[in-house]
Amino acid sequence: MSRFSKLTRPAFRLPTWQDLLARPEGLRRALNVWPPYRFAGVRVLEMAPDYSRAVVSLKLTPLNRNYVGTQFGGSLFAMADPFWMLLVMNQLGRDYVVWDQRGEIDFVRPGTTEVRTEFVVEPSVIEEIRAAAAGGAKVLRWFDNDILDTKGEVVARVRRQLYVRRRPPRP
Repeated sequence: MSRFSKLTRPAFRLPTWQDLLARPEGLRRALNVWPPYRFAGVRVLEMAPDYSRAVVSLKLTPLNRNYVGTQFGGSLFAMADPFWMLLVMNQLGRDYVVWDQRGEIDFVRPGTTEVRTEFVVEPSVIEEIRAAAAGGAKVLRWFDNDILDTKGEVVARVRRQLYVRRRPPRP
């Protein structure tokens, strides 16, 4: 071994994208710089270490204000887009396929302030999905959340349907 070999070896391994996104905090940070969210003003404020909860906010800015000066509906829907899938997928693990199947939004009142929403997936829901998908059948499950303004009033109600199926065993 030459005296220079210690100098050429890296002292540590740089994390890969998969490493960073495999942790809740890394996923939260990545979503906060992801261009569709960054430019829409969407911020992921919290992501629970066990992927059971996420809190997302959307400030009212010139970039997401619509023609009449309120929150753009597409931004409201986008802020609720991937979270049910991400939370369920990460709790179930790699033995399951999880996709968004369907989405709905009901605009209740104009969003004139910052808005927030919270996603919570209880352990009992994960167990229900595991039991329903145990035999390899597809599972379609609806998840609901409200988007609230700073006064706690509902601005929109969002529903997402997830498709879940257990992956076949690998040979």
